[in-house]
Amino acid sequence: KLLVWVCAHVYCFSLVLDCATLVIHRKMGGERVDWVLEEKNSAKKMDMLANTNLERKTPLIEAGHGEEETKKRWWQRVLDVEEAKKQVLFSLPMILTSVFYYLITLVSVMFAGHLGELELAGATLANSWATVTGFAFMVGLSGALETLCGQGFGAKLYRMLGIYLQASCIISFLFSIIISIIWFYTEPILTLLHQDTSIAKTASLYMRFLIPGLFAYGFLQNILRFLQTQSVVMPIVVFSLIPLIIHIGIAYALVHWTGLGFTGASLATSISFWLSVIILAMYVVCTQKFNHTWQGFSLDSFHYIFTNLKLALPSAAMYWAFEILVFLAGLMQNSETTTSLIAMWQVLHLFPYVNTETVAYMITYGLSAAASSSVLYLFTDIEKNRTDDFSTRVSNELGAGNPIQAKSAMAVAIKLSVLLAVTVVLALGFGHNIWAGFFSNSNEIIQEFSSMTPLLAISIISDSVQGVLSGVARGCGWQHLVVYVNLATFYCIGVPIAGLLGFTLKLQAKGLWIGLICGLSCQALTLLLVTLRRTWTKLDLSNNNTNEYPVLV
Repeated sequence: KLLVWVCAHVYCFSLVLDCATLVIHRKMGGERVDWVLEEKNSAKKMDMLANTNLERKTPLIEAGHGEEETKKRWWQRVLDVEEAKKQVLFSLPMILTSVFYYLITLVSVMFAGHLGELELAGATLANSWATVTGFAFMVGLSGALETLCGQGFGAKLYRMLGIYLQASCIISFLFSIIISIIWFYTEPILTLLHQDTSIAKTASLYMRFLIPGLFAYGFLQNILRFLQTQSVVMPIVVFSLIPLIIHIGIAYALVHWTGLGFTGASLATSISFWLSVIILAMYVVCTQKFNHTWQGFSLDSFHYIFTNLKLALPSAAMYWAFEILVFLAGLMQNSETTTSLIAMWQVLHLFPYVNTETVAYMITYGLSAAASSSVLYLFTDIEKNRTDDFSTRVSNELGAGNPIQAKSAMAVAIKLSVLLAVTVVLALGFGHNIWAGFFSNSNEIIQEFSSMTPLLAISIISDSVQGVLSGVARGCGWQHLVVYVNLATFYCIGVPIAGLLGFTLKLQAKGLWIGLICGLSCQALTLLLVTLRRTWTKLDLSNNNTNEYPVLV
């Protein structure tokens, strides 16, 4: 039944998306790319653009041709297999990187969870509290670099990448000091929020050993964005796998071979995050390829702190809504079981994070990161002199002056993300007991998790759509729009419905997740409409004064 339901909904979604794309094609068939910086001699500029497009060749993906689109068979219109294959190859390194770093925290929770049900609930609540108040915020703050470093690299203002990186690290460090104080007093805060006393005490103990890792995590996310915007991909994958492998040994040793026990799991996370920072920092400093983008420390970075914050704070707000469910679960009866269930469902959603965020969302995050980084180049008139690992079909078509084809390529990315999410759903449907067993030995929790699999499947598919669209928004500098969408869909629709169903109608954890599904569905639909209706423009920065370092915010 689950397989039939998933296939039917995916097919219907594909038809709706194709219809929307067709409407856009007909509506925008005669439009060209709008130039923000127009000159009086617009006809001459368009001729120059056409000539330039003929000379430019993107190494990885060639721009589409409108005539070929009409010759595609029906199954090719559902999903362009060749382009989907290329997009997977481009996003795969990002997927792996996000998975490896998220697994560091996940492995620690698993080690703690096998010590007992209370330990699992405490580690889960601590991880969610750390996500809401710290890790999510760090990822959000670093999200500003996706726009700033991406535009700087595209405009060939290479020195500015290092300046932006330092400014972002300063911001992360200052916020880490404030957040670490909050983390130190986790127990009274969670008790004030009506969390179970024993779980709050256990979570507080776990949190205190995570404080050193918070500082490292902020630096880590900033360095990752710095490298990603320069299309440095494969080294990141290698350098993220090494700390994960070492972390498994560290966590096992601290939990079982020392007297730390439960707290050894969180301490292992902090150690592994600092190890990751040291490895990446040495790579940037010791590699010649970064001589232009990293020129040492500079006081100029203090001048760009507010520029960073203007994008960073809205970006941070994009990652919070999921974690509210854990706190709502802590208010229910039998909070240990409910909180543990929400955590296991949430892990499948929140792999990147934080992000931010899940196995399904990890796949989506890889695609969205590729879209985010590549869309930045539509704001700059640059020569494609090198292979861009982050470039998707969207950036190629926009660079070629084909906004219609760019949006069609975005539709392919969404379909691909949905299909990959379906793969996760099917694996979950056949192996949900195995997944639950990773977190707990309790038969009650495993059986309850099994009954929730259909709801989890719906939320994963909805999340796969909004993940790609959020990536496009980050790349375009639309973080503020996404914040408004999140506020309206999650906090005004999803969370109230979750509270109504979970508490008033006493559906417990199922009610919370149904509310999440409502919020996700509304968010995906709203972001799709915003993306389709927004004007995708291109900027020529070649005539600007490079001393002013223009930034599109």
